[in-house]
Amino acid sequence: MSADESRTARVLTDMAALGSAAASAFSRRVTVALGGEERTRVIVVLAAILGLSGADAATVGASASELRAGLHITNTDIGLLVAVSSLVGAVASLPFGVLADRVRRTRVLGATIVLWGGAMLWSATASNFTDLLWTRLFLGAVTASAGPMVASLVGDWFGSWERGRIYGVILAGEYLGAGVGFAVTGNIAALSWRAAFVILALPAFALALVVMRLREPERGGKGVLASDHGPAPPEGALEEDGSQATDAQRLARERGLTPDSELVVGPAEARRMGLVRATKYVLKVRTNVVLIAASACGYYFLAGLQTFGLEFSKEQYGIDQALASTLLLVVGAGALAGVLFGGAVGDWLLKRGVLSSRVLTPAVASALTAILFVPAIFTRGAVTAVPYLVAAAFFLGAQNPPLDAARLDIMPPLLWGRAEAVRTLLRSLAMALAPLLFGAVSDYVFGGGRSGLQWTFAIMILPLGGSAWLLFKGLRTYPADVATAAAGAQSAPDYPQPRDHWGL
Repeated sequence: MSADESRTARVLTDMAALGSAAASAFSRRVTVALGGEERTRVIVVLAAILGLSGADAATVGASASELRAGLHITNTDIGLLVAVSSLVGAVASLPFGVLADRVRRTRVLGATIVLWGGAMLWSATASNFTDLLWTRLFLGAVTASAGPMVASLVGDWFGSWERGRIYGVILAGEYLGAGVGFAVTGNIAALSWRAAFVILALPAFALALVVMRLREPERGGKGVLASDHGPAPPEGALEEDGSQATDAQRLARERGLTPDSELVVGPAEARRMGLVRATKYVLKVRTNVVLIAASACGYYFLAGLQTFGLEFSKEQYGIDQALASTLLLVVGAGALAGVLFGGAVGDWLLKRGVLSSRVLTPAVASALTAILFVPAIFTRGAVTAVPYLVAAAFFLGAQNPPLDAARLDIMPPLLWGRAEAVRTLLRSLAMALAPLLFGAVSDYVFGGGRSGLQWTFAIMILPLGGSAWLLFKGLRTYPADVATAAAGAQSAPDYPQPRDHWGL
């Protein structure tokens, strides 16, 4: 080996060592920030589950041009592919919600993730639009497990005072997954859309194995994964049975807020509720209906953005596939920052006595999102659009973690799975409708092309404004509903642990 080759080898070795040291240091910092190794493992796994789902949804949109050319389909057909997956998922979420309250959640999640991977591989073999449509139907059914299972596990694994922040980190996985779908598999799709689905399927099987090895947490919102380094439970957070009163519920008690006696439900009664009765109860809680509708509006716009955002960027700003993918990756980074920010701010305000902080934070964020998207849609320059897009994405992402944490504040712990299933059902219907409406309005109302997509996105900003309006209304009902949930937690401190059975 020559002297030059030897020096080059030493430089490469040193760079590899530095990279390994940097990665180890980053891993240690993340572990400390999240409160220990077990907590970090659980949070990363839950984030990866949502990330896998987000990556799949984004890949269809990122592959839109290649799918149209390869299968000879239209924007409406692309929208239909996403819509059918969401529609089937909406229906399937209800039985998965029942299972989330009755069986070992880690086993069900692991089994369905194996089926996710199989469905993605099946997608890569489709020879025509009909075949691909069938694969999306099956995929929608198995991915429906994620919402109810993850929500129930978060409530039982983590303390109420930190759920907004934890939800922020977990939902960051969904945005990272969408970024992978746009930037990585989108670029792979430029070479072969079939390869994009195959690449996406491979991590699913490893993830399923990890999920099955997670221990099942005890029911009742006990927050069994205490932080090694974070704050201890606030004074008065623990009930007689070891379950946790949320910060919002403690504030409601301290302020003497009157619960709705007709909606007070103890743990045993919640456990006995069937699907129909549980659904009726969930929809009687006024704030929950507001939160579901507001969340659906936000996800409606996000679903359209995931499906047609890449296509819009290329045509509106006159850039190629690689640059458009990079642009959306930057926008995704803004959304990722917003997810982490929104959950932390909601928790911070709540600890300082702002009872409705988990509704107020997303209400303000939703209003700012609608305002900031307007100039981004009508400008023709990518450079000009970037600040507006990043800021809008930041506030769009900031809405979801506090909303998810707020729903746990107003529901009995043994109804978390079924309550999330109802929310997932209505959210999925909105997400199913979005791509189809975006595509149809673009093609048939505004004549397709760049102008068609531009005006379609402009019209679809209206649901974001509707989301802000609903959340500001929810500020009036949230305190009383929190008090109702708190009264139910005190009524009968028994949290029966469900057996492994599959009865609905």
